[in-house]
Amino acid sequence: MTQADFLQTPFPAPVELPPEVIAGPGRFFNRELSWLAFNWRVLEEATNPRVPLLERLRFVSISATNLDEFYTVRVAGLRELVREGNVNPSHDGLTPREQLQLINDDARKLMDMQQTTWNKLRRELETAGIRVVTRNALTDTDLTFLREHFLNKVFPVLSPLAIDPAHPFPFIPNLGFCLALELERPGDKRRMQALLPIPQQIDRFVRLPGEGRFLPLEEVLLLHLNSLFPGFKEVGYCAFRVLRDSDLEVEDEAEDLVREFETALKRRRRGQVIRLKITTGAPTSLHNVIMDELHVTPDEVVEVRGLLGVADLKELVLDERTDLLWPSFNPRVPERVQDHDGDMFAAIRQKDMLLHHPYETFDMVVRFLTQAANDPNVLAIKQTLYRTSKNSPIVSALCEAAENGKSVTALVELKARFDEAANIRQSRMLERAGAHVVYGFVNYKTHAKISTVVRREGDNLVTYTHYGTGNYHPITAKIYTDLSFFTCDDALGRDATKVFNYLSGYVQPEGLENLSISPHSLKPKLIEMIGREAEFAKAGKPAEIWAKMNSIIEPEVIDALYAASQAGVKISLVIRGICGIRPGIKGLSENIRVKSIVGRYLEHSRIVCFGNGHGLPSKKSRVFFSSADWMGRNLNRRVETLVETTNPTVKAQITEQIMAANMADEAQSWILQPDGKFIRYLPEDTKALFNCHRFFMENPSLSGRGSAGAKDVPKLAHSFD
Repeated sequence: MTQADFLQTPFPAPVELPPEVIAGPGRFFNRELSWLAFNWRVLEEATNPRVPLLERLRFVSISATNLDEFYTVRVAGLRELVREGNVNPSHDGLTPREQLQLINDDARKLMDMQQTTWNKLRRELETAGIRVVTRNALTDTDLTFLREHFLNKVFPVLSPLAIDPAHPFPFIPNLGFCLALELERPGDKRRMQALLPIPQQIDRFVRLPGEGRFLPLEEVLLLHLNSLFPGFKEVGYCAFRVLRDSDLEVEDEAEDLVREFETALKRRRRGQVIRLKITTGAPTSLHNVIMDELHVTPDEVVEVRGLLGVADLKELVLDERTDLLWPSFNPRVPERVQDHDGDMFAAIRQKDMLLHHPYETFDMVVRFLTQAANDPNVLAIKQTLYRTSKNSPIVSALCEAAENGKSVTALVELKARFDEAANIRQSRMLERAGAHVVYGFVNYKTHAKISTVVRREGDNLVTYTHYGTGNYHPITAKIYTDLSFFTCDDALGRDATKVFNYLSGYVQPEGLENLSISPHSLKPKLIEMIGREAEFAKAGKPAEIWAKMNSIIEPEVIDALYAASQAGVKISLVIRGICGIRPGIKGLSENIRVKSIVGRYLEHSRIVCFGNGHGLPSKKSRVFFSSADWMGRNLNRRVETLVETTNPTVKAQITEQIMAANMADEAQSWILQPDGKFIRYLPEDTKALFNCHRFFMENPSLSGRGSAGAKDVPKLAHSFD
């Protein structure tokens, strides 16, 4: 098969469905099942022989972490609806109870596959010199080492607990991992039940003397039960792990949002148990006690034959085994910044600058703020913070700027799920430095990524603005693909200032010039642009839409895309995760193609390009990037941005390089079928397949004075002929 033939193969022929399906809820895929399908694709990478061995192990761990979060938030919410007797169907027509049944069935298969995959990888790891052993395979040297390790590094933090009327069953926190034991004294037939909570602060795998040998921590504990329960011997045991409802509820009229969130975080820790995983073969008495004390029903219990806490396998991804990891990659510094001796303001003054992370270093964003903090001509800095790292250089730069006497305003989003506590700490650090900290809205999350620097230049004040598609997080920026756009364009600076005034003063911005924001104008703008493209198609002009994002589930936007497809608009979507749109349905979506890219980097940038009556790519196209996925929460309940770029070089980089390469990717692409299944087409010889991640690593971007462009990208794999 030639490459040209291959590029035509993946997309299936349109299928016919009954009119009632096309007009009814059957035109949408279920959000939760679509998310599970994404996590299946993540796990599938663990079996991909083209992925280095330890990176495959990392994919197993990621799939387990993803599934835990899915249960603690999404499944917990569905169970609450079922308990309340809610029978209202979702947009796809399924009631909460029906969704739960389908989720549980699919998730159990996924967990079984995680164990199967881990067992296969374990054998490959042994061949590569990395072994996870049991206590039965230990040498005398191992036992001596483990005795000292246990006494010095484990024993002091353990709390063995008897279970009897004088010792009630303890609280087990979310993600809590425990050993449950049945014990007896020699000569005494009475048995004692006990729990041994395993602290999350201790590594799950203990490294043994010698090369690449590890013992799970629970095995270490079972070896040393005589130190924890002197005079007793173990007659039965099991391990179990708890997941609790982790969604937060905040009072609408909270007078002090920080204090309210601190209280809510404590409630999260004590949320209702929504899943109990327990090892197969647990003694019946222990099994029953655990279920009764945690108040779980049989359908909330998962028996595991294998390793509990698959997410912990990330500890075995050893940095020193570079032969089993992705080849190292050093992000590039844009040539224009180098031309100006690292002066970000001079580089931006020359021309708008778009950086493509992680291929171009996120350090430029940090440098932008660090330079501003120390520049005597900078008067003010404004910054949104949704997620950032623990010891954030972004926060440090803002603190330094405030201490240097500059006006610093930071919008810290306290509702960033699982980062609430970290953001509270960051906000207090900023306040101590003298920054003005605001928290936005009680009812909306602020998810927009904006930074502005106001600088005195001669007699003028110039606003330098950064708009991003990803978080101000230098750690995740090494593995997430995102866009950073720097400009000193007056209109975009005014737009950013109006958004900050909205966040701090609740004054809805009017007269935005190049910016649309949710929850006010972003969704109407998208629907308007989709409708314009449909009008071009009806007029016989070239009509095309390219879009890339994490998720698409918002029904009004999907229906607008369906209408555009029916009008003849060619629509190509790169959707990494959740996708509610059904492609390839005659009379509904035969002009819509959807693919998902799962590979070395996590696709995170949000981009949409409209042919504008000239097709794509074209100098006449209209090009936008955004902080928002096309989901109800992003478009209706968050503050998000949609930025239109009119700079020809930036437009060319996005359409002719970034989007073209994503469309052309073969090696990492899954194609969505009309029935909701994703299929990856991999011929026997995969070496020649185009890999967009590898392409971006090997080719400088247009922002660095541009040697890579459309001519370097294979023919787009989205032909509708």
